[in-house]
Amino acid sequence: MAKETTAGAQIRLEGISKHYPNSIALDDVSLDIKAGEFMTLLGPSGSGKTTTLNLIAGFASLTTGDVYIDNKLMNDVPVHKRELGIVFQHYALFPHMSVAANVAFPLQQRKVDKAEIAQRVTAALEVAGLHGFESRLPAELSGGQQQRVALARALVFEPRVLLLDEPLGALDKKLREDLQLELRRIHREVGRTFVFVTHDQEEALTLSDRIAVFNSGKIEQVGTAQELYDTPKTRFVAEFIGDSTVIKNDSSNTVTIVRPERGQLLADESSAKPGMPTVPVTVRQAIYLGSGWKFEIVLPDGTPGVIRSNTGLEWLGEAENRAFLTWAPAVAPELPA
Repeated sequence: MAKETTAGAQIRLEGISKHYPNSIALDDVSLDIKAGEFMTLLGPSGSGKTTTLNLIAGFASLTTGDVYIDNKLMNDVPVHKRELGIVFQHYALFPHMSVAANVAFPLQQRKVDKAEIAQRVTAALEVAGLHGFESRLPAELSGGQQQRVALARALVFEPRVLLLDEPLGALDKKLREDLQLELRRIHREVGRTFVFVTHDQEEALTLSDRIAVFNSGKIEQVGTAQELYDTPKTRFVAEFIGDSTVIKNDSSNTVTIVRPERGQLLADESSAKPGMPTVPVTVRQAIYLGSGWKFEIVLPDGTPGVIRSNTGLEWLGEAENRAFLTWAPAVAPELPA
């Protein structure tokens, strides 16, 4: 849940588009972002998520539509007057300046009093977990520490909106996971509106109050992580958010989406519970994960799938690894193919 606060600004996008001579980067997108919300723009490369962020920031001009921040039309407001904090994947720190000087820079540009600059820099570094690093140069910091400096610099002038464009993309997996938790903490502490761009589904599920899923220049669905996982509205969302086994229903031109933990493998079709459908499958591989088992399966049409279980299949290996997949229809959405 987003923190209840007036510190963050509300953002409203109404039918925004970005067209180029030979392509359409974004096509008629509308989105309401609540004040103080952590909203993630998620999608594959070229889906329109970064273009949306650039249009909010003012880095790109709109082809059509309107951008509002706290009900103020931003279309013709230059970047520096939108008063938005921005963090990129590449930290863009001044290499010859100390951590404190880097963080102080936005305040000096705004001609803030020196005593207040010192106070705000100390507070921003505290929030970013960088107390004691004030005098170090960027070259003396790890990648994760440099990104924290960039975050502190973006927050120090107290913007109501923070835009983050793949800020953790250059970090290794463990550090990335650690900073995800730090970002959640910082968001709760400062209460600003965060708009975060990523192509990483797990990162989006970890961080967000809500997620907007982009595909080919449009938004497919907006919702919480649980809403997108449990009740996807389109096949793209179902396949992009988490693993699933996709079963084609040729007679109705639909597909059934079975999540890994919601399917079960049986040795005998007759042992399925009443009302639960079955599909013959081949178990290609059984992988023990410590917390349970992962079974890679192949459907009759050659489509791959995955099922997870707390227990192994003692009978596996008999009859050329043949099994039957079954599931409860209530927890497996049927969507247009």
